[in-house]
Amino acid sequence: MNTNINPAANVVFSQEVAEAKARGAAIVALESTIITHGMPYPGNLEMAKSVEGIIRDAGAVPATIAVIDGTLHIGLEADQLETLAQTQGAMKLSRADFAFAIAEHRTGATTVAATMIAAARAGISVFATGGIGGVHRGAEQSFDISADLEELSRTAVIVVSAGAKAILDVPKTLEVLETKGVPVVTFGQEEFPAFWSRSSGLKSPLSLNTAAAIANFQKTRAEFGIHGGMLIANPVPEADEIPRDEMEIYIGRALADAESDEIQGKAVTPYLLDSIFRITEGRSLKTNIALVENNARLAAEIAVALTVA
Repeated sequence: MNTNINPAANVVFSQEVAEAKARGAAIVALESTIITHGMPYPGNLEMAKSVEGIIRDAGAVPATIAVIDGTLHIGLEADQLETLAQTQGAMKLSRADFAFAIAEHRTGATTVAATMIAAARAGISVFATGGIGGVHRGAEQSFDISADLEELSRTAVIVVSAGAKAILDVPKTLEVLETKGVPVVTFGQEEFPAFWSRSSGLKSPLSLNTAAAIANFQKTRAEFGIHGGMLIANPVPEADEIPRDEMEIYIGRALADAESDEIQGKAVTPYLLDSIFRITEGRSLKTNIALVENNARLAAEIAVALTVA
């Protein structure tokens, strides 16, 4: 059962995570919106279990993060993961409403921003996700910019993703990250990836080829008192990617549908992802799962490297 309960702060660590913290083991945080809002049951549960297993196989401990009935859970027991995968109507939590869900005893799944907040509070420095949010296309009119970017600038967590979601304005997203002083490091190649695709057509600000090098970079930042997070862009495996030129056609159709249906705010990203799923006849979801698993593996390697750095 759950251990390490802090009633004053409504925080509970799973037994596995509590034991890992006690012995100083490597831990990787995982978000939960990919479970509640990413795909239907039971595929979401199978994916979550697979990602957790990959992290364990790489020598680290997974900590899936969610708010359940007002309690922040850092790591989920097997029965909690099963229940969350079947939960309908969970809130999608970011910085603005993360504490609201706790205060009002609600159930909510954490986005990138909320997962970073929870991970930092729990002393977890590495987080694996699919892709970060960013500057939406047309943001010059809508002002739709994800809170993920601000969180990366202020919260000291390494976020391993396949880049920014390709439905976004990726060049503007990189510009905002540069303005906010967030290191953007592409793993194993010079070009920044575009989520479903290995290529974005944009040169990465930085690149490194090993988990140990990433851990050393983070250690050096800490030694100089440089605050904030770091974005690791991990290209989807070549065998699983959908080429960028092809994806742009699908994204264009999905964006047109969203405009026609007057989709706004937090509903935009899930709408676009669902639309692209339908347009690609499920191919985009298979690629999404592959890149999440690939990111989990690299995040575990970085977390392990940090324990010896």
